[in-house]
Amino acid sequence: MNASLGGLLALGSGYLLLLFLGALAIERQWIPTRIARHPVVYTLALGVYASAWAIYGSLELAGNAGYGYLAYYLGVAGAFLLAPVLLVPIQRMTRTYQLASLADLFAFRFRSRWVGTLITLISLLAVLPLLALQVQTLGDTIALLTGTARPALLALLFCALIALFAILFGARHTRLHARHDTLLAVIALESLVKLTAMLTLGAFALFVVFDGPADLQAWLDGPGRAAQLGIAQLDPAQWRTLLLLFFAAAFLMPHMFHITFAETLSRRTLLQAAWSLPLFLLLMALPVPLILWASQRLGVDAGGLGTAYLAYGLSESLWLQGVVFIAGLAATSGTMIIISLALSGMILNHLVLVAHPPVDQPDLYRWLRWLRRALIVAVILGGWLFYRLVGVNHDLTTLGLAAFIGIAQFLPGMLALLYWPGANRKGMVSGLTAGGLVWLAGTWVPLLSDIPALVLLPPGLEVLAGEPVWYVVTLVSLAANILTLILVSLITPTSAGERAAAEACSVDAVIRPKRLPLVAGNGEEFKHHLARALGEEVASREVDRALTDLGLSPLDGRPYALRRLRDRIQANLSGLMGPSVAQDIVDRYLPYRRGGLEPNDDVQFVESRLEAYRTRLTGLARELDGLRRYHRRILTRLPVGLCAFGADDELLMWNDALAELSGIEGNSVIGARRDGLPPPWEALLGRVLLEHHDHLYKQPVTLDGTTRYLSLHKAALEVDEEVRGGTVILVEDHSEMKWLEDELVHAARLASIGQLAAGVAHEIGNPVTGISSLAQNLRYDTDDPEVLESATQIQQLTDRITRIVESLVGFAHGGRHVTGQPFAPVPLANLIDEALHLIHLARSREDIHYHNRCPAGLEVKGDAQRLLQVMVNLLGNARDASAPGGEVTIDAAPQDGWLHVTVTDQGHGIDEWVRDHLFEPFTTTKPPGEGTGLGLPLVYSIIAEHGGQIDIDSPPPGQAKGTRINLWLPLNPEHGECTDEPDPDR
Repeated sequence: MNASLGGLLALGSGYLLLLFLGALAIERQWIPTRIARHPVVYTLALGVYASAWAIYGSLELAGNAGYGYLAYYLGVAGAFLLAPVLLVPIQRMTRTYQLASLADLFAFRFRSRWVGTLITLISLLAVLPLLALQVQTLGDTIALLTGTARPALLALLFCALIALFAILFGARHTRLHARHDTLLAVIALESLVKLTAMLTLGAFALFVVFDGPADLQAWLDGPGRAAQLGIAQLDPAQWRTLLLLFFAAAFLMPHMFHITFAETLSRRTLLQAAWSLPLFLLLMALPVPLILWASQRLGVDAGGLGTAYLAYGLSESLWLQGVVFIAGLAATSGTMIIISLALSGMILNHLVLVAHPPVDQPDLYRWLRWLRRALIVAVILGGWLFYRLVGVNHDLTTLGLAAFIGIAQFLPGMLALLYWPGANRKGMVSGLTAGGLVWLAGTWVPLLSDIPALVLLPPGLEVLAGEPVWYVVTLVSLAANILTLILVSLITPTSAGERAAAEACSVDAVIRPKRLPLVAGNGEEFKHHLARALGEEVASREVDRALTDLGLSPLDGRPYALRRLRDRIQANLSGLMGPSVAQDIVDRYLPYRRGGLEPNDDVQFVESRLEAYRTRLTGLARELDGLRRYHRRILTRLPVGLCAFGADDELLMWNDALAELSGIEGNSVIGARRDGLPPPWEALLGRVLLEHHDHLYKQPVTLDGTTRYLSLHKAALEVDEEVRGGTVILVEDHSEMKWLEDELVHAARLASIGQLAAGVAHEIGNPVTGISSLAQNLRYDTDDPEVLESATQIQQLTDRITRIVESLVGFAHGGRHVTGQPFAPVPLANLIDEALHLIHLARSREDIHYHNRCPAGLEVKGDAQRLLQVMVNLLGNARDASAPGGEVTIDAAPQDGWLHVTVTDQGHGIDEWVRDHLFEPFTTTKPPGEGTGLGLPLVYSIIAEHGGQIDIDSPPPGQAKGTRINLWLPLNPEHGECTDEPDPDR
């Protein structure tokens, strides 16, 4: 051969350097992320399936079995065409539960770390021949192109470079489920290289070796006919068996599982790959017969590995030899990189961490990272050693079929995982063990020694005698696997954990976890518990990461939120160290609290899963889900507050009306216990739940500083086997009705008191007048000092009675406009000045200072005399409440068509218990004998007569003491139109 060893080393190193530079360009974002994450890149990355077998082994199989080589491509095409029912459910599980490998998935489903260990061991034994195949094709290519008899060292050098590349761009993340955009893009580039090389070789064969399609057809009809007749065609049964093997390898091989599920972008991308990957593999398969026919025409010896390639027979075509070498190196490097990444994760999770749990590691992330890097090197080195010790003695077909038959042992377990919830771990382990032993005896024994395959044909299968070994081993091992799995699963019990996991993994299952309380009370306590296993730093980071993912607060103590937090932490730890170890840590350090009521289904979780799953529902299931969502929306939008509790007092529903009434969003309290609700709802709902009566009417509750009156009605849901129990509570706000009733009662009281006052004034007025006249006459009829003193006292008391009667008359007439005159504009500043003048005439408390700050020109529309009576009454009250030397200030300002008038004093203020009753008759803050308690009720009725409002602040905002009376009176229309109601908050 013309190629030199140094030239080949330079070509291979240059190619790997080109991959490195491409990866660096993606890392530094010199290539946009939208390109690196494009669905086409993912499809091309799935082209890693086309390993060295596609470049070399397919040609060898085509030379021995004719078109049977197409089984390698049609098998994977069939698997991806079934993506909606086969691959998408697996993708859902791996994404939901952070499962990075096939061993993770089986360990999760069958709830056993030993299942994951068994899957890992069989995967390792199955992959070693495939790795040896990659190295062997690389070594034999070097030997054929350079003529050297010792290509193993150069092959080892390339393996070392491949391992370095895998560590640099595939093992920098601690989490096995982390997406490697750089690595995917590089694998996609290698797929393009493989496709281009194969199409180039096919074009060379068709247009250089042959003179086009016509020349090829003439050769096939003539000299080439004998060569084609010498190729034995596969028996149809063998053809179907090959299809089954390659079908299983399409998604069960460690590297294919990793690319398909751990690195996928989305469900849509996976469905796009269902047609794009078969198209890619079709293009890869087309040149194979052309290259084979060209080599036969050139008379290339068909007895060796690479002799099917015409490039090996053309010593003068160095560029063509380079294309062949690069195609093989691209296929080998991509496959070895992904296999080492996938298998190293499986060994780490299910062998190393099971034997040595990661407890009390000072730097857990760094320890896991370096372990994985060491395992990557060990896997690639193991493939090279297997090639040196075993592979050199066997052809590619033998090595490849040994790997594919071993991987096919996982197919019965995978189908049971997806479609048979009754399968259990004992059946799965038994079946896998039985099939694995048959596979090892039939394929590994001939690989490791000169002993022929040890396959015992069971009764009824004697017809297989004389068939190819690989065919017999495949059928017997899968039959033993399937039958053992079914029989053992049927006769052995299934644990509760396995049943729950089966529901999670089944294609059509609706997961129904239980509402169980946790020992930990919030996220901060989670950190404390996990620190005993992971260390404080790692525990804190993992809990914070899960809280961020879920959008929860570290102090959220709702049982529902804590259960979701626990599940998220377990899923994240599963991506870090595998589901078996993660489950052991979470079960041990974040346990559920046992005892108490029988746990109920977690309705909220089921609802959330149904919402996420509803786009995939069809037929009757879709109609039922639509009905469920319609009824849910009715309850949510019900204009009456509604909440529902489970039998364990956990809140299951909090509708929009109740959220608006309470000011509490449903998402913040759903899943909480009743005793964990914020006040006053804890006590109020607890009262109705514990009461024997089903109704509570007009319960006073303080909400946002306002007393509201709520009526509650409850209905109990009886528990049986099919219906979940609990309690439904309706909450009605009857505050406005209660206020209206109070207003009506108050108005009725005022009316009755007014009638009483008028009657009392009329009945008392005449006798009092007579008594007063007699007292005055008595003063003129005697000179006796004692009698005169008594007459004077009688006169004073009758005057006092007269004032009370006048007040009663004024109050009785206060609710209606007695004069019948229409309202007229009243200058407010003049009105206040007149009121102050009348106050000064009283000659009492002359040390009080009054400040009239009402701007001139402001007018209100009303009755001047009655408004003057209001101002005199308010100023008199302010005077009486003020300390000696105090100040009383009167302010006024227009406000949205109303005139806001304030009377502010600096007195002792009004007690809270009196403030709410000031406008009721006979309520007074003055000492006995100094006030009747009718002044402010009179003011209230006059202001109401004018359509205004009155309010009291005691103390006023910004003051430590004192009182401010707020009046809102309608402005004269010339100053602006007034709104419907004054706004006291402005």
